[in-house]
Order: sequence, then C-alpha cells, then structure tokens
Amino acid sequence: DCFMQDAEIAARILLDQGQEHCVETSHGVLHVTVHGAGNVRRPAILTFHDVGMDSKSCFSTLFKFEEMQEIVKNFTVVHVDAPGQEDGAAIYPAGYLLCPCDSVLITFLSFSFRTIIGVGVGAGAYILSKFTLTNPEAVEGLVLINVDTNARGWMDWAAQKLSNLTSSLSDQILSHLFSQEEMSANTELIQTHKERIAKAPNLINIELFWKSYQGRRDLNIERNNTFKCPVMLVVGDQAPYEEAAVECNSKLDPTTTSFLKMADAGGMPQLTQPSKLTEAFKYFIQGMGYMASSCMTRLSRSRTTSLSSSYSMEGSRSRSRTLSQGSQGGQLPPSPSHTMEVSC
Repeated sequence: DCFMQDAEIAARILLDQGQEHCVETSHGVLHVTVHGAGNVRRPAILTFHDVGMDSKSCFSTLFKFEEMQEIVKNFTVVHVDAPGQEDGAAIYPAGYLLCPCDSVLITFLSFSFRTIIGVGVGAGAYILSKFTLTNPEAVEGLVLINVDTNARGWMDWAAQKLSNLTSSLSDQILSHLFSQEEMSANTELIQTHKERIAKAPNLINIELFWKSYQGRRDLNIERNNTFKCPVMLVVGDQAPYEEAAVECNSKLDPTTTSFLKMADAGGMPQLTQPSKLTEAFKYFIQGMGYMASSCMTRLSRSRTTSLSSSYSMEGSRSRSRTLSQGSQGGQLPPSPSHTMEVSC
C-alpha cells in the first residue's frame, strides 16, 4: 500500500512538472512539454507561444492557475516551443534559415496526436492558424490571442525598418507584446520580460523567429476560405493587435466564432487576466461537447445575474456569438450575434 501511494504521488509530481521531450522531425528538433495521461478519446490541448517568449514564460501563469486545473486534468496538454526558443537551446549559426513552424508541427502531430485544440498567442496564433487552414481535419478548436492573419503592409514595413535602426531587439519585441500604456508605465511585468530577452543566451535564435514572423504571408482568410472548427478570438483592449483581431473577426463565420475583448488586460491577457480567460476557455470547451457537467463559476454567475456589472454586450455593431452558458454536451443553442467584452 505504501509503495502504491508513493508511486501515485511520484506520478502526480511528474505530470504536474510536465515531461519534456526533444522530438526529432524531418525539419529539425522540436522541444515539447507534455502534461496529462494521454486521453486518446479527446483532443490534446496544444499551445504555441509568441516571439520573445517560450512556452513557460507565455503559458505557465494561465495553465498553473487554480481554476484551470479542472480543464488540465481532463486533457493532455502539450506546450510546444518554436525551434531554438526553449531555455538552453543550441545557438543557431550565422545565416541559418529557420524552417516554417507549421511544417514542423505537421511532422510532429502526424505521429503524436489524432486531433488538437490549439491555443496560440501572437506569432503562435498565426502559426496555428496557418496550420489549421492546411490541416482542418487535425484541429477541433482554436483559441487565438492577439492574432494577425495579414502580411505586413508597406507602412508597417517602413516603420519596422526605422525601428531596426533606432530600437534594440528587446524594445522592438516588447512593443509587439505589450500595449503603449503598459510600456509607458514600465510595469514590473515589462521590466521582467525586458531583462529576460536582453539577457537571453539564445538571442540570435529569438531574432530569427522575430524576422520570420515579420516576413509572414497573408493567410487570405475570408468567408469561403476560413476555419472549419470553432474559434475563440481574444485580445486586450488597447493591445497592439486589437485592430487586427477585430478585422480577423469580421472575416470569420459568425456562427462558429466567439470574440472576447478584455478590458484592463493589456497586451498579454493570459498573464494579466488568467481568471477571466480560464472561464471563457471553459465555456469554449463546453461548447465543443467536452466537460458538459463542469461547473461554471464566476463568469456563469455574473452572466446570469447582471450583464452590466462585469460584462457589456455590443448589439448591432458586433457579429460573433457569445460563449453560451447554456450548452450541454456541445449543443449550442441558437443565440443572437454578440461580442463579449470582459471588464475587470
């Protein structure tokens, strides 16, 4: 009995810390961290981080949040690091060409998981979007935070050229990650990330990933060329990619798209508002037919008692539906098109 107890405790600790793997693919080595026991009947939740971050700095706050554990225990969670971005990664030589991350994902997923629910931030959201458009059968749902599916325009290109001359790499990336208000306030979060990027031993690799994202192609999303799965778009109010997320929302199917604009969240809502994002994610998972008996907590109560205290509903101006608290077993009842704005 004691041996079994010790073994169970050891297993829990291992799953909590995550099992790290370096996976050889035809496009190079991919570093992944896997949590959970591997429920093959459900999709894996697969995350992809933003530029200037790795999976830990981008997602630990959200996925270690207390109320997120209800979701985590029901799914295998896979945190993917873009090639060369993980802590302790080998430094790429000068002139190295970074392989497109969606190609690495295709190779990895082909022998790892049947389907996924993708959760991406910034560059990671773009990569998962591109992957989903070319592999719709592999993705059951998408959560896209700060997504920009467009290629950079000439104005953006010129601004970036000027920024390359006047700003350090860490400052360029910080202005991509955080809002101007946060940058001006120079919050502790900003200082932490600035120091982490500036002192990163793999700064050359980070720069390659940054340049790769800056040179992204337009995904040409429109009504007849869009995602075949449910999508939740998330962006902070006043975030750098607020306009891009709103534009993306206008191009998606309103019957399968939820748009969550979070007040007081800044550029990184998964770091600043993990509680609100967790609640919205639970709704999204329920709407897909998973965790139907899961108890909805604060978001559910506030939605049913008052829409004016924490949540405001945009009427005719908006297009996408709200995440419905009434869904059971994945059956979403018909509801008017709304955008859910969360104020904290």
